[in-house]
Amino acid sequence: MRSKLIAFMLMVVLIISACAPQATPVAPTSALTMAQVATDIPPTAVSPTAVPPTATPEPRTLTVLAAASLTESFKEMGKLFESQNTGVTVSISFAGSQALAQQLDQGAPADVFASASKKYMDAAVTSMRVNKDDGKVFVKNALVVIFPKDNPAGLKTLQDLAKPGLKIDLEDKLVPAGQYSLDFLDKAIKDPGFAPSFKDNVLKNVVSYETDVKAVVSKVSLGEADAGVVYITDYNAAADKLGKLDIPDALNTIASYPIAPVADSKNADLANAFVALVLSPEGQAIMAKYGFVTVLP
Repeated sequence: MRSKLIAFMLMVVLIISACAPQATPVAPTSALTMAQVATDIPPTAVSPTAVPPTATPEPRTLTVLAAASLTESFKEMGKLFESQNTGVTVSISFAGSQALAQQLDQGAPADVFASASKKYMDAAVTSMRVNKDDGKVFVKNALVVIFPKDNPAGLKTLQDLAKPGLKIDLEDKLVPAGQYSLDFLDKAIKDPGFAPSFKDNVLKNVVSYETDVKAVVSKVSLGEADAGVVYITDYNAAADKLGKLDIPDALNTIASYPIAPVADSKNADLANAFVALVLSPEGQAIMAKYGFVTVLP
């Protein structure tokens, strides 16, 4: 009887175990999923750090007023400066130094002034467009007599400039080269190699006075004059069309060219940088290329 009771109890236990609910396996949960569940915040996509595009410099124009005899050299200088300064355009106005100084006196906007004479740089200081101590001599130049390539007047010596009937073209005396030409004549009549009447006879042959050296070069090149007096650099720029007579140092005038930033320039940083380039070895090499005497040792 007792054994039947034990067997009955074991049967009941097995039946109860079989009917109990089974536990469902749980898959491992990642830390990110757990955080989402805990905070109830959806995941946020992480974008790469944004890199701003390189800013393009704002276009600017540097205005340079330069003596006409600087035409070829400063055109090259301007291109070099533009290549070194992204977004900058160099605008150069070439004319006689006297005309440029007058433009400054009348308030013409500019950033740099390069003169063929200290006289007109001083005038710019007087008109308060250039600060007194800012002008720096950057090159020197000398005079030469030019004539058309075929030399129709048969010029062989400086004394030939006094031959009757010769047509001579000079710059006006207000132009630096014009005054230097008169200085040459004044020195010549004190030299025993020239007649006392040399200056007067040369001036009798002058058929025109020009506003800058390039006008003289043009007229002589075209045969509109038999001779003219310009800088050696002007001859170099048109040597294929011209012949020349050298003027000895004793009778010549060595012109000093000063350059300065304009005091009220709206592009002071560029103006100073352009002047620095002109005075640098790289800038001086350009000036020497065109025949200027440079100021670097």
